[in-house]
Amino acid sequence: MAGSFGARLYSGEISIDFIGKRRRWYAFSGVLTLVSIAVLSIQGLHLGIEFKGGASFSVKKVGVSIAAATDAVKSTGLSSEPIVQLVGTDKVRVQTGILKPGEPEAIQDALAKKFGMSVNDVDYQLIGPSWGAEITKKALYGLFAFLIVVVLFLTLAFEPKMAIAAIIALIHDVFLTVGIYALVGFEVTPATVIGFLTILGYSLYDTVVVFDKVRENTRAIAGGSRMTYSQAANLAVNQTLVRSINTSVIALLPVASILFVGAGLLGAGTLKDLSLALFIGLATGTYSSIFIATPILASLREREPAMKALAKRVGQRSTKDSLEVSTGSVEGASATVRGPRNQPKRKKSRR
Repeated sequence: MAGSFGARLYSGEISIDFIGKRRRWYAFSGVLTLVSIAVLSIQGLHLGIEFKGGASFSVKKVGVSIAAATDAVKSTGLSSEPIVQLVGTDKVRVQTGILKPGEPEAIQDALAKKFGMSVNDVDYQLIGPSWGAEITKKALYGLFAFLIVVVLFLTLAFEPKMAIAAIIALIHDVFLTVGIYALVGFEVTPATVIGFLTILGYSLYDTVVVFDKVRENTRAIAGGSRMTYSQAANLAVNQTLVRSINTSVIALLPVASILFVGAGLLGAGTLKDLSLALFIGLATGTYSSIFIATPILASLREREPAMKALAKRVGQRSTKDSLEVSTGSVEGASATVRGPRNQPKRKKSRR
């Protein structure tokens, strides 16, 4: 059934009008982007200690709990609210902001007494704000370098307007992913940055597949095609639709298992940070390559004089064909009405 549907989409027997309804997709994505910006402005991102600096304490013992660890940390008189997470079933992790001299040792002693273990068994790590700022700067450098390489690649391999459309789609994906991250309140860690860069690569991969088919369908289109650029681009999206959906589903299944099983049931914090970014990014990347990147490309190309002339010729040809079909139908109907004439019978002459 799916194979038959995909074959009919590929041949153009049936078609979904992605390009013609682009204003709907733009409006929908615009609303989501505005919501993401609002959430980021109001709530902001929950940066991990790797970015803002602080201290991390880990206690591994059967029977540990979040409530007990929180009470132990607050008993030291810590002014800021600690972040306490349960990792698996036998490990608790406590994160705090920048600590004053003597406070790390006091928290370490309190956790050791609370859980009846040696002070040396409580692992802790101190991260200064300068190191967090360095990590943030490197993450931004990696993001900008990726975008520059993407623009150069698409400009050389395809055309500049494809590069512009792809970059807009990538920015759209980043905004939605970051907005959802801020909404759910997950911490942004180096694993999250890795996930962001990964989803940008996947979004680009899916967009390039669609653009390659668009280029194939629009090669020498201005010469004498019976389709406009938008119609040829829409055919390309339909021809790659089933492939994009299948690829995305196959990619989302293992990521979903990591997110819901690894992070939800097993409590692996690092897996949670990475898998959420991947899950959201894979879904938005597939959406943007179909509903954002290709419609934007069609809008940019339709403004060219050659594409405007082509659209005018195609419109005139369609009107002419419609008139010919209508004229042929009228003539056929007239011929049916007239039909063969019945000859009058001759009268017999009298002799």
